[in-house]
Amino acid sequence: MGKILTTARLWLVVTAVALSSPTFITGHVTPRTVLHRLSSSSSFLTRTELWFNQTLDHFSPYNHDKFQQRYYEFLDYFRIPDGPIFLKICGEGPCSGISNDYLGVLAKKFGAAIVSLEHRYYGKSSPFKSLTTNNLRYLSSKQALFDLAVFRQYYQDSLNLKLNKKGENPWFFFGVSYPGALSAWFRLKFPHLTCGSLASSAVVLAVYNFTEFDQQIGESAGPECKAALQETNRLVEQRFETNKKEVKALFGAGELEIDGDFFYLLADAAVIAFQYGNPDTLCSPLVEAKNAGNDLVDAFAKYVKDYFVGSFGTNVQTYNQKHLKNTTPGEDSADRLWWFQVCTEVGYFQVAPANDSMRSSKVDAKYHLDLCKNVFGEGIYPDVDTTNIYYGGTKIAGSKIVFTNGSQDPWRHASKQISSPEMPSYLITCHNCGHGTDLRGCPQSHLNIEGNAQNCSSPDAVHKVRQQLVEKMDLWLSECQVTTGSLNNA
Repeated sequence: MGKILTTARLWLVVTAVALSSPTFITGHVTPRTVLHRLSSSSSFLTRTELWFNQTLDHFSPYNHDKFQQRYYEFLDYFRIPDGPIFLKICGEGPCSGISNDYLGVLAKKFGAAIVSLEHRYYGKSSPFKSLTTNNLRYLSSKQALFDLAVFRQYYQDSLNLKLNKKGENPWFFFGVSYPGALSAWFRLKFPHLTCGSLASSAVVLAVYNFTEFDQQIGESAGPECKAALQETNRLVEQRFETNKKEVKALFGAGELEIDGDFFYLLADAAVIAFQYGNPDTLCSPLVEAKNAGNDLVDAFAKYVKDYFVGSFGTNVQTYNQKHLKNTTPGEDSADRLWWFQVCTEVGYFQVAPANDSMRSSKVDAKYHLDLCKNVFGEGIYPDVDTTNIYYGGTKIAGSKIVFTNGSQDPWRHASKQISSPEMPSYLITCHNCGHGTDLRGCPQSHLNIEGNAQNCSSPDAVHKVRQQLVEKMDLWLSECQVTTGSLNNA
């Protein structure tokens, strides 16, 4: 058997050349995407940057260009030499380190190393100095999956060299949200390169008109809060017709010239309360205002400014299409980059349903298509049918993938929720079980990534799913027989 790696021996196991000093980008990804943000440096197991020379275009036999891709490693729990390697996939935002969530608990239990690769184009892993539409042509989930495959081989070879060994360690992939989809898709496309995957809140279904999103918001809110939120939206629109400038100013969004951008901001402000397990931050003030006969618009505006912008840290410019047109790479480039993926590949258009809507009817398919055209140019729209044909959508024909979802999370309707023996799907049910609950626990007032289940209204529900995940990992890692030079998956 191997032994736990001590800090003093880290350098003897895996080394990498840092091409710049360890400075860190902390960015906020708009909640209209599917990702989270990390709240503080204490949320990381490591923030030490490492670098890898990545292929720009994996599908061209003629283009051999490379770019520098950032990654991280955490080796404190690694069992030399045969411990597993957990690859945590970063997604649609700057990857500032390996977050301190339940994955760290799993790594300690299994004696695993953790590595995490920044998604191409995001953060410091940009191949170009200008993010023009033409330069974004290599930004896709398909290229990203090959990035992971090539990096996995590079890291395994480096480890073998440092340990003077042959063969391969067992690998297991993890991802939440869009990275959760990448985790499932990686196992689908490269089953020989991983023993299994966790696809947490994995949005594997590309959707054009994602009306189920708001339907879930209504269910998660409950009858009283739902009625208060719908009345609030009606009153905002009513007042907006009279004096839109005044209403935008009330919400601190005067710079949003396009009306649809403003109403998208308001919709997202409500969404994040349920998506990230903080329903009471929105429902309590709205229901109280409604019951007391107070101004619902003022109550909602206070929530947007104090919580959505204040505590949660949203930048209103995120919703400004002028901002999305900015082609200069920077901390806030993730907004433009993710919209490019939305507008070319996955859709996820959160549109107002015809009936019983939780958002303004101005946020419709036309708004999204106009945004794609305005920001990226003619001919840019999401070919969701092709994406679903390529990956299978919720009919994904993979194996050894665990799907998990929080009961209050609107994104779960783009995930695989029907279980099968080879691809179990677990729903964590509780009042504040949102996006990625199995790895993150349940944040309350702030979005802290610490993996603590005690803040969930039903910790037992989280513990049960975590135990089921451990059992599957135990089984699949044991079935993943290590042979000289290759992995043989059972």
